[in-house]
Amino acid sequence: MKTTSFLPIIVALCLSASAAPVTTQALLGEMTDLASLSEMPSPAYTCKQFSSYDRDAKSPTDNWFANADSGQYLRVEERVGRKEYVMMDAVGPGAIVRIWSANPAGTLRIYLDDAETPVIESPMTEILGGKYHGLPSPISGEYSAGWNLYFPIPYAKHCKVTSDADKLFYHVNYRTYAAKTIVESFRAVQIKKLTAQTAAVIARLNYPSDGYAVGMKVFAVRLEPGQSTVITTLLGSQAITQFDVQWNPSADRDEPSLRSTLLDMTFDGEQTVSAPLGDFFGTAPGLNAYGSLPISVSKDGRLESRWVMPFEKSAEIRVRNLGKQTVSFTGILLAVPHVWTGRSMHFHAKWHAAFDVPTEPKFDWNYLTVHGQGVFAGVAFSIDNPTKDWWGEGDEKIYVDGETFPSHFGTGTEDYYGYGWCCPALFTHAYHNQTRCDGPGNFGRTSVNRWHILDRIPFTTDFRFDMEIWHWKKCKLNLAVQSYWYARPGGSDGFQPITADDVVLRRAPELQVFRVKSAIEGETMKVIRAKGTPMPQEWEGDSNGRHLWWSGGQQPGDTLELGFQIARTGRYRVSAQLLKAADYGIAQIRINGVKLGEPVDFYHEPDVVVGPPIEFGIVELNGGENTLSFTIIGSNAKAKQSYMIGLDYLLLTPAQ
Repeated sequence: MKTTSFLPIIVALCLSASAAPVTTQALLGEMTDLASLSEMPSPAYTCKQFSSYDRDAKSPTDNWFANADSGQYLRVEERVGRKEYVMMDAVGPGAIVRIWSANPAGTLRIYLDDAETPVIESPMTEILGGKYHGLPSPISGEYSAGWNLYFPIPYAKHCKVTSDADKLFYHVNYRTYAAKTIVESFRAVQIKKLTAQTAAVIARLNYPSDGYAVGMKVFAVRLEPGQSTVITTLLGSQAITQFDVQWNPSADRDEPSLRSTLLDMTFDGEQTVSAPLGDFFGTAPGLNAYGSLPISVSKDGRLESRWVMPFEKSAEIRVRNLGKQTVSFTGILLAVPHVWTGRSMHFHAKWHAAFDVPTEPKFDWNYLTVHGQGVFAGVAFSIDNPTKDWWGEGDEKIYVDGETFPSHFGTGTEDYYGYGWCCPALFTHAYHNQTRCDGPGNFGRTSVNRWHILDRIPFTTDFRFDMEIWHWKKCKLNLAVQSYWYARPGGSDGFQPITADDVVLRRAPELQVFRVKSAIEGETMKVIRAKGTPMPQEWEGDSNGRHLWWSGGQQPGDTLELGFQIARTGRYRVSAQLLKAADYGIAQIRINGVKLGEPVDFYHEPDVVVGPPIEFGIVELNGGENTLSFTIIGSNAKAKQSYMIGLDYLLLTPAQ
């Protein structure tokens, strides 16, 4: 059994406000410091976001759900013979705390304090993709087609971020400190000087579990339907720093019982936590393994919470069984001494759900509305999607302290959660995760989460988080969201008590998918070489319900090369089914380097369509692996010149 000391946690919880300057080193420390979330920030700051959201969205009554969310910049500058697209321009003192893109391209440049020379200048794919020297994964990296950088970049006076590539989807999250706050601006040499600290941060992000610690309390629970029990009552000024549950998993992922078992926590007489047990651990519905900084879930049913939960006088943890089956589990809890101050906050975690929600007309669904003073720390979201079509075109809209226009206005639901292009691939990271996506594609149940650690959002009077419900298809959805935040005593929220009906799981229907017999599906082909990231995309009318979508072509000459297998050498009649759209290009198609007829124009306006099969004639193929390639040669004069293509399938019929 691993034993660890909790003295560093006590020290962190007891630290008082300091006049020390904001530095890169100090911000690196915040990346793994969960205790600091429970204190109002000192020095004070706001956290906002620049993004490529559609500027036509001006108000709830004026094109509010506009969706052209790429290529939107503050301005374009001419500099030493090149165009630079300005993504961020902010007056300090401040710090960049996150950069995200779904299609990073060109050179990213970060200028600090009005300097003519950028402090960072490198290909955007390297900086955001874990390839920049000293900033490896998980500080930066690509996760399910979303590219993220979490390394903090402080600045004393001013910050400007540019790229010399157009048409980007991007977010830049940043802090602005109170006036006269002393901030030491980042310098590139610091990456090397802080190697040891960065390595420690990486180790903590990769392996967040502390194991067992001295002073753990062990508990066991058995609840018949309708029963409740108190797990523990704590007195005095303390902080819960670990709360773990050992659940015995079953074949059905324990979806019904983890949803119907309610967790309630009361701190200093105020109930601040009320959530289904599985949702509290960000894994709903059911057990879906992942590892993050504040929460982890293992395949064997171990659910770990490392959220720091301080209280001044008392705490009570209670569980209730709102289901129809007996539940039993064990667990451990650690509480350590804590000094409650005028900056201390209670931990909040509450849940709500909505069922049979129509996708039309589009609307903003409220994740969280809070009145009081506190810090927003994250969300876990789950959805039941009855179709394979994409459900998450909607943008996040976050309003702080009376804002009438959101200071966070995003570019898509998956973009908020740190991935991109409605990618169904699961991923795990210290700060954001896709823990479940049943499929095919985005059909069925999906679970995602994101924790705001370095990019936490303070508020002094009120906070509101809305997410657009923006689906590709008219249908009905089941939605559930678990919100996490800290707040000073006396605040309020709009959550209603959870009822037995709220926690009944609704089932999505079975999906029927057709497939063209003997077709070689594009999404199953081996990617030999490509610009960007070719990926499966769900689409109605596709064979197998999906196709291979290539969005990485940036200019004529870029090539996507795929591999496919043939059982025996011979002559084959070749046909293919392709997708076309207004921002697709013209490509020359080849098999084994030999042209298949004339170039194909993938342009179609205004909608994306699955075209009829195209006949390419007869070719000689070898037994074993063969290649199919698409080389961009240009675009239709009417096209938006994004050079994308879509391949549904390749069909090879032996020729006589």
